[in-house]
Amino acid sequence: MKRKTMIRRLAAGAATAALLATGAATATSATAAPSDKASDKASSAAQCAGRGVPASKISIQLYSYWGWQNQIGVESLLEEVADIGYKNVEPFGASYGSYSASEYRDLLKSYKLKSPTAHGSTDEATFDQTLADAKDRGQKYVGSGGFAAPGIGSYEDVLATAETMNRLGERSVENGTGKLFGHNHQSEFTTTYTDPTTGETKSAWEILVENTDPRYVTFQLDVFWAADAGVDVVELLEAHGDRIELLHIKDGDLNGDARGIPGNVGQGDIEWEPILQAAHGSVKYYVVERDGAPANADFAQESFDFLSCVTY
Repeated sequence: MKRKTMIRRLAAGAATAALLATGAATATSATAAPSDKASDKASSAAQCAGRGVPASKISIQLYSYWGWQNQIGVESLLEEVADIGYKNVEPFGASYGSYSASEYRDLLKSYKLKSPTAHGSTDEATFDQTLADAKDRGQKYVGSGGFAAPGIGSYEDVLATAETMNRLGERSVENGTGKLFGHNHQSEFTTTYTDPTTGETKSAWEILVENTDPRYVTFQLDVFWAADAGVDVVELLEAHGDRIELLHIKDGDLNGDARGIPGNVGQGDIEWEPILQAAHGSVKYYVVERDGAPANADFAQESFDFLSCVTY
């Protein structure tokens, strides 16, 4: 294990132990009522007030808990993340279960949650319905877990994708649901093309940034997958921070040439303090995510505790 990672994990473990000790001291019994449980979590979060990312800006991508939702249901999952202290969630297609857009909004409201972002469809043919549902849910951004068509298979495709994003983004802004965002994995950074005019080689992600209209299009930077592609995330935020209004806060073990393995936020190889400092002032929502998180509250709880308490 890298020394810096070990130090960070020991520190995170000590902080978690302190929070648990505080909760144990205030609990009235080993089997506290749900209201006591929520009170303990609120008390722990209050100790970090003013230090880390405000709870109002922290969200959780519900894809993390697709497996858990299948076990306990939509409502129980939302109740759990709300109890932890989340104010926002980022659903994806299967998150809604059998609920309509307006029913899901009302369900969120019952747990004092909001859905400012979601991963949905960027199909132009059905985008009117996508926008109608987004408006019903009260979204501030519309986007997907990737990018619009036709993709990044060629330089010409990247330029065409930028045009699609501009069209969809303009429609979303006019709809009152805010900018369209694109979400990266590794390939947007490892795929490169040479500009036929300048001869300069750039990543597909950079070409998309340069050819989209900031009035209508923004980017949701997945920190872990960018780092896994070899990107210096701090430098990227410093260069393009005005175009990145959303962060996917994902952590884990970076395995060199092998694909990284996601884990809980604050317990992996990502150095969060300089990244959060570079993001400060431009990023609107910090969305925690762990692909295939175990079917329990640990990922949501530990990631929320870290992000709300980290000093930067």
